[in-house]
Amino acid sequence: MAKDIGVDLGTANVLIHVKGKGIVLNEPSVVAIDTTTGRVLAVGSEAYRMVGRTSGNIRVIRPLKDGVIADFDITEAMLSHFIDSLNVKGFLSKPSILICCPTNITSIEQKAIRQAAEKSGGKNVFLEEEPKVAAIGAGMDIFQPSGNMVIDIGGGTTDIAVLSMGDIVTSRSLKLAGDKLDTELINYVKTNYKLLIGERTAETIKMEIGTVFPGNQSETIEVRGRDLVSGLPRTITISSEEVESALHESMALIVQQAKDVLEQTPPELAADIIDRGIILTGGGALLNGIDQLLSEQLKVPVFVSDQPLDAVALGTGILLENMNKRRR
Repeated sequence: MAKDIGVDLGTANVLIHVKGKGIVLNEPSVVAIDTTTGRVLAVGSEAYRMVGRTSGNIRVIRPLKDGVIADFDITEAMLSHFIDSLNVKGFLSKPSILICCPTNITSIEQKAIRQAAEKSGGKNVFLEEEPKVAAIGAGMDIFQPSGNMVIDIGGGTTDIAVLSMGDIVTSRSLKLAGDKLDTELINYVKTNYKLLIGERTAETIKMEIGTVFPGNQSETIEVRGRDLVSGLPRTITISSEEVESALHESMALIVQQAKDVLEQTPPELAADIIDRGIILTGGGALLNGIDQLLSEQLKVPVFVSDQPLDAVALGTGILLENMNKRRR
């Protein structure tokens, strides 16, 4: 028999939850292709190691941009590769797939996600909104008549939603998340140090010494890149304080969107959120000081979920279990 699977199709990573087994796959959403033949050379971690380090005829592509499919064929090839590697298809049956998408995406973008899942071997494909699934995966009981608020900061999108009675009451999705923060760091180093660094270096800076709350951390890291004046390799030292100032504007936008969502929330639900607090999920939740920053600005307690990176994938597993109960 085919096993039902839940897919967190993220801009940065793909996580797959197999019913009865838990999360069995967590790979970067990256594909390396040979431009002369169009052949897929590597997928996932293997392709991610090639980012910024390939020759002319090899292209490393991230087929998802801002939480939606930017390159349909490559996304399909990537999903097929992952699903085939898990051996979830039955002798004559195909698995049902529950796949997540950001809120506020167009029907065409939803259709593209559904078609990619069908072509990569899914029988029935169900779409669910990411913040809802993330809230379930983070352990929130969203099916009661009470307000729950979740902020899911992924690689391509930040989804902010207030949930009650198993559905989204108010939400915002903005195309500003982990990838945009990396770009901000690249631009900061370029402007202030006349040094060109790559995406992977920017991500390392963010993860190792990054903070978004002033005075919360004071560490330094050595950064290597190419000098824009001489064209030669050069090393500089960058501090946590500089990272905070580089990311300040982007974080202010996320805070503003969260305020807008709270302003549109019915008063009874807003009162519940003050009691329960806001839950942070996604890779962005691991940024140092993000819970303190949001708590200070929104005047509401903010907590990081236990497994922020896995919340959406865990949520798909819980929803798949309940779907089968409903069918019976």
